[in-house]
Amino acid sequence: MQVSRQQIVSNLIKSCNVPSKAKASAFAPTNIALCKYWGKRNAELNLPYTSSLSISLGHLGACTKVGLFEGVIDQVSLNKQPISENTVFYKRIVEFLNLFRPTSDTVFSVETQTNIPIAAGLASSACGFAAMVKALNELFAWELNQQQLSILARLGSGSACRSMWDGFVQWDAGVNDDGMDSYAHLVEHRWPELRLGLLLVDDRQKLVSSREAMQASVDTSPFYKLWPQTVAEAIMGTNRAIAERDFWTLGSIAEANALAMHSLMLSTTPPIIYAQALTLDYMRQVWRARAEGLSVFFTQDAGPNLKLLFLHKDEAKLQEHFSKIEIVAPFATIEQPMECSYDY
Repeated sequence: MQVSRQQIVSNLIKSCNVPSKAKASAFAPTNIALCKYWGKRNAELNLPYTSSLSISLGHLGACTKVGLFEGVIDQVSLNKQPISENTVFYKRIVEFLNLFRPTSDTVFSVETQTNIPIAAGLASSACGFAAMVKALNELFAWELNQQQLSILARLGSGSACRSMWDGFVQWDAGVNDDGMDSYAHLVEHRWPELRLGLLLVDDRQKLVSSREAMQASVDTSPFYKLWPQTVAEAIMGTNRAIAERDFWTLGSIAEANALAMHSLMLSTTPPIIYAQALTLDYMRQVWRARAEGLSVFFTQDAGPNLKLLFLHKDEAKLQEHFSKIEIVAPFATIEQPMECSYDY
């Protein structure tokens, strides 16, 4: 029998009736997959065919405040702008909130602030749903652990399960039909010298969502059957590279894995291409810089923007090559990731 999202929530939360406070807020970082997941074995529960491994982006992410609202419909705002109930964004938030309403007439208010573009291939939904789950956990005093919160976040957005931690995070795909063994966990290695550089090509919302694109690849790409083994080998190699601080191997695997994922999209019917002319130009610049001796690699998610991997010692050189790069130190100690204060 098909397990529903509501059943998962009921298994994890025994009581969701009385909020412990009026409102609660939480921050969650966005994350960039170094070894991608692309394709779901269960779309309802966001269960992937493969595991994945990511790195969080420290101060970049979402801060969400959740509270009860005295009104007729849920109130949703993004970066202080109210979101219309007719938008996909609003409907997706409300659909997720429906899993946690104590009563049918409970109305929520959700205020989210982000410092990354929305729906542009920078995992905005990942940090958004992760922050919402953290805030709900505090609002209702569920006292769930990180693993349980990871499962709940996954119900909103698959990659959200990886945004529960800072640093390297692995999402184990699991094999159970109920998805209770599909959650993320922290990879216990830190790499203070590692840097990521964000090259923004286009911050507009993409025309084809990740959900649509990955399902199309599963259904129509003749090469999809090779993908699970490709990812499994990539994760093994990446974990080893992280443990040994082998940057060249880490970057090589991440770049190859991204290109393999986009090759799946190219072989999808009809083909899906997220890259733009500037995306390809940036790729060529990376390859040219590497040929000249600079240790730099790229990865690309379901969007036109690139993320570069390099080490702290090469920061100045990267800024010479890419004047518009935004550099992130994932393992820096950040006391206040982003503005997360509200007037309560």
